[in-house]
Amino acid sequence: MKKIFLASLLVLGLVVTSCDDYLDINYDPNSPTEENMTPDMMLPAAEMNITHSYGDYLRTVGGYFAQHYAQEFGTSNYLDYSKFNQSAVRSSSTYRQLNTRALNNIKYIREYAQSHGEWGNYLAATVLRAFTYQILVDCYGEVPYSEAGDLSNLTPHYDEGQAIYDGILAELDEALEKVNGSDQVATSLLFPKSNAANWIKFANALKLRILTRESGVKDVNSKIAAIISEGNLPTADVQVAGCWKDEAAQANPFYMEDAFAAYGASQINIVLNVALLNTMNDYGDTRLASYFSPNGSNAFTGSVSGTNFSTSANYKAAYWCRPNAHFDDPVVLMSVSEINFLIAEYYAKNKNAAKAQEYYAAAVKASYDRAGVSGYEAAIEAYPLDINNYKKAIGIQKWVDLSGYNSFEAWCELRRLGYPQMSAVKGEQVYNEATDAYNPNIVAPGTLYHPINANPALTSILQRFPYAESSANRNQNTPAYPGDNAPVFWAK
Repeated sequence: MKKIFLASLLVLGLVVTSCDDYLDINYDPNSPTEENMTPDMMLPAAEMNITHSYGDYLRTVGGYFAQHYAQEFGTSNYLDYSKFNQSAVRSSSTYRQLNTRALNNIKYIREYAQSHGEWGNYLAATVLRAFTYQILVDCYGEVPYSEAGDLSNLTPHYDEGQAIYDGILAELDEALEKVNGSDQVATSLLFPKSNAANWIKFANALKLRILTRESGVKDVNSKIAAIISEGNLPTADVQVAGCWKDEAAQANPFYMEDAFAAYGASQINIVLNVALLNTMNDYGDTRLASYFSPNGSNAFTGSVSGTNFSTSANYKAAYWCRPNAHFDDPVVLMSVSEINFLIAEYYAKNKNAAKAQEYYAAAVKASYDRAGVSGYEAAIEAYPLDINNYKKAIGIQKWVDLSGYNSFEAWCELRRLGYPQMSAVKGEQVYNEATDAYNPNIVAPGTLYHPINANPALTSILQRFPYAESSANRNQNTPAYPGDNAPVFWAK
């Protein structure tokens, strides 16, 4: 078993050790020894597995599924995503990265920490494990959990998403009971040179996200109340930052994925979607220039889901707006604005209008502060919080906030909250591919629209990923796929 974990770690070595000097482990990569297999070596490896998947592939596809992004003129790499299509093949490498590499390394850290009484490391590994399973459930609905990690069982059963959520919440509670804030934690990308205090805060915030996400199908109100009452939550974004370099394979993963020309790329893909642009323009959202760069004419324009304008004479590449990404951007696992939105939602559900408004305003302000701009009052005025329809204001403002740094969570919250709502507008009405007629104003602010040549199985947005081919093809216990329109458990 140790050989398998070591092989998994070696696959990561080139990625992990490139991120910062403190990851330059002093060992021969061709002859790893048991002494090397410590949390100081393996925790950053697991973090980097998660960071690359979450901050790259999942952010990218989430952006298309949430209509933050559309496809660049003339290119087609992600055109299927912009039509709300996902295949069992295209998510397979990310599934392997999370399910095999990250979770295997995390499993070893937990076992090592438990046997050595290192409860700070045990908590850190448990938080990363819960975070990874949250991602997997939110993508696929059902994945192996109770039988996962047993290397002698190549056909583990898939567990229901509700059971997995219950399991990871119990794991977090068990780890939190064992740890003290002063317990030491190994070298970490999220919290360098930290004791367990920051990991405890992250664990509480992650519990808040998970509990809120399932609150529509299970009564967890008292558990959410307890977390909020305790108040031991992050006061800064939980993120991997300060380690990226302006070099190929060492920059922010989203920056590298979208093939920025700095590294010799010949094709670019992502541009601003008209749904997001029209919403932000409606009230003069000053975050727009922080999230996206103006086009070649120094203007902001939004493209259409389901097309790449490949035959257009008028709307070529220079017409569209690219993400305002940088090599050293952080990968944000959880933000202060998201935490405040979750707390605002709790108070709104419980009819405490004053507290709901307080945290809603704090969430929007935190988003503007992260973007380095002023004017958050305009966003609140455009979407005032009504506790009798809290999903609208919180849903739309969370969708806008997350468009700048974490589109995967925006796609999740779209499915749960239902805002922005899908309108009756079809992409073919926005852009006629035959005549090159473009009418972006038909997309009302605060709404989505059906892509051109949209996935015919859907009535709104994509609800889940097909089970990953890398798992399903070799596992006879893979359940029948319920379909692209079948919600995961917390969105039913």
